[in-house]
Amino acid sequence: MNQTNLFSTRSIFLLLTLYSISFLVIYLALTTEYSPNDDLAGVRLTIFALLAPIIFKYFVQLLSLPFYSPLEKIRRRKAIRQGMMNFSPKVSVLIPAWNEEVGILKTIQSVVNTAYKNLEIIVVNDGSTDSTHRLVTGYIAEFKKNSQSATEIKYLQLTNGGKARALNQGVRLASGEIIVTVDADSVMDEAAIEKLVPYFNDPKVGAVAGNVIVGNRSRPIEWLQQIEYLYGFFFKRADSVFNSVYIIGGAAAAYRKEVLEDVGGFDHEIITEDIEMSTRILSEGYKTRYATDVVVFTEGPADWKGLCNQRLRWKFGRLLTFMKHKSLFFSTNKKHNSYLTFLLLPMAVYAELTLMFEALLLAIFYGYTILTNDYVPLAFVIVFMTTLVVIQILCDSKRRFHQNLLLLAPIAWMLFYIIDLVEWQALCRSLKRLITRQELQWQKWVRVGLAQHTSQNEALTEAD
Repeated sequence: MNQTNLFSTRSIFLLLTLYSISFLVIYLALTTEYSPNDDLAGVRLTIFALLAPIIFKYFVQLLSLPFYSPLEKIRRRKAIRQGMMNFSPKVSVLIPAWNEEVGILKTIQSVVNTAYKNLEIIVVNDGSTDSTHRLVTGYIAEFKKNSQSATEIKYLQLTNGGKARALNQGVRLASGEIIVTVDADSVMDEAAIEKLVPYFNDPKVGAVAGNVIVGNRSRPIEWLQQIEYLYGFFFKRADSVFNSVYIIGGAAAAYRKEVLEDVGGFDHEIITEDIEMSTRILSEGYKTRYATDVVVFTEGPADWKGLCNQRLRWKFGRLLTFMKHKSLFFSTNKKHNSYLTFLLLPMAVYAELTLMFEALLLAIFYGYTILTNDYVPLAFVIVFMTTLVVIQILCDSKRRFHQNLLLLAPIAWMLFYIIDLVEWQALCRSLKRLITRQELQWQKWVRVGLAQHTSQNEALTEAD
């Protein structure tokens, strides 16, 4: 891995500063005496009350996490008894592409390398104006000429109409029972499809989320996204226990084709068509799951403008999804999962509300901490977050790939403030667009492509 940017003088100074802050807080918690202040007596209780719903949600998820792996084993054994584990369904991998000349060939080749025996690949070119068409057609011609693989590669060239339309066209062309979508800036793990299929051992499973890992990790901003993805996807295990994974990103999403057809295909009106689709599948009473061992490496934005625009798209699309599926909130319909309708979705909205006022809450909390010398709660947060990140690294199917994050574990609590700031600007911009009824066009950042050594030589050869 290229460490040049990470271990630059500026980066080393930043890391040492953040480490010093963490150790200082713990030192103060151990050595200073709490000084009660009657005027601030209600501050701690007020902050706790405001955060109690979110704390409760994490408490439920943390209690559920240990059941993920045992429950998957039980589901597999049940499927074996019912004779459902011997099937090898045809899998169609859709790769929608719009101006993806940088990484499209690596994406296609990574899917070919999965060597799944019953596979077809469908590349949908959504009106690219760069060299995507030339590169893809050249690759397919070379593949047909020289490859002995039974995999079929289909190519569909469209006028530009958006990702949802491109996906729907791909679904119509697909002949597989299972539809997998992969972004054209991603690289699929060689074992991904083989490990994916068993998660569809229940006919009520409509969609499965794969484990998306940020593959570019040579800069601090990329490490920040790497730890964020690791943290977020870890909690999908709890959602999977309840068959209620409502965010299934298009970088690593799998669907039962008949379910896609049943719910009516991807929505053209919502820019995060993947999140809307997984939510709609749940609203129709199907189950959704998370597959921690189905890995796809993606390229995260390498600059702050690209990251902020990416999160604007995600935030705006998720808010539109919530508005479209508002009937799911606190729904008592028997086909809707109570974990989803009474906990997951309401807490997602509540988290956005607290995000709006997070700066004020933090100012009050840190002011109270300093004035009363009450550093124990903050020290507890540091120790808890450090332990949790370490556990997440050790439990991930690509833990060797994530070893670099061990260095960041003791300062993760501060890194998430940076992420929250990016999310806050996305929320403010999204609310402005909702109020002014502005649409959002596809946001695209400059890509350099995942390094071949990162995706193939390091990550894909690791032991699970």
